[in-house]
Amino acid sequence: MPRPAKGPRDAAEALEASFLAEMLKATGLGEQENSFSGSAGESQFASFHRDAIAREIVRGGGIGLADMIEASLRERLHDDQ
Repeated sequence: MPRPAKGPRDAAEALEASFLAEMLKATGLGEQENSFSGSAGESQFASFHRDAIAREIVRGGGIGLADMIEASLRERLHDDQ
């Protein structure tokens, strides 16, 4: 389960992980088309797997999206003060 964001960096990393999970979903990661697939919970567990992979990608440095989001959030926070 994702932990609550404590600041701009955490929020940026959570957003990047969500984006990556959706991109992994678009690739079909976790979907199976064979004689062992098709159970009711399969798609739910596949989403947990994609979310975990996305969080690990971010933890390993990500694709740079979190850096841009964090900079934007910090700029907005600075402008609001």
